[in-house]
Amino acid sequence: MDGARKTAHDGDHADERAVLEAPDINRALTRIAHEILERAKGPDNLLLLGIPTRGTFLARRLADRIEQVEGRPVACGSLDVTMYRDDLRLKPARAIGRTDLPPDGVDGRIVILVDDVLYSGRTVRAALDALNDLGRPTAVRLAVLVDRGHRELPIRADHVGKNLPTSRAETVRVCLWETDQRDAVLLRGGH
Repeated sequence: MDGARKTAHDGDHADERAVLEAPDINRALTRIAHEILERAKGPDNLLLLGIPTRGTFLARRLADRIEQVEGRPVACGSLDVTMYRDDLRLKPARAIGRTDLPPDGVDGRIVILVDDVLYSGRTVRAALDALNDLGRPTAVRLAVLVDRGHRELPIRADHVGKNLPTSRAETVRVCLWETDQRDAVLLRGGH
């Protein structure tokens, strides 16, 4: 994820307010899945790559929705960007995540990078660098659940669940059932 996110165990969250709940997230993901299919003109050559952690779960959910519509599976995996980040020396050490690709790789595919929150654009830049080392896709597009603005790089999402104008003092926290036993997007701070 790009930007500030706290885990479900990071102290008091009394001042958080929900901006999306489970039904909103479900509708947004269904819409994004249809947008991806329409733009790609079907599921052929599609590869959804989630950026760990929550982007991986969102990519899987999108792949499931596309399969429901098309009646056949779409390739899905994950792309760890840890070693490609430009802020490694500024943040505490973190474990390297997993990159999981289909056997035929990324060459000639329409790759949809999936993340939970788009903020500065630095995570997406790292993902593009990582992807470049893995092969040559036909096209690369970006799907995010939340775009909160404040870009530092010329990056934009092709598919957005919710545009959420924020101040830099605010924190967006995405909770997903797979990691947090709840689906919600929470906004905190800005006082």
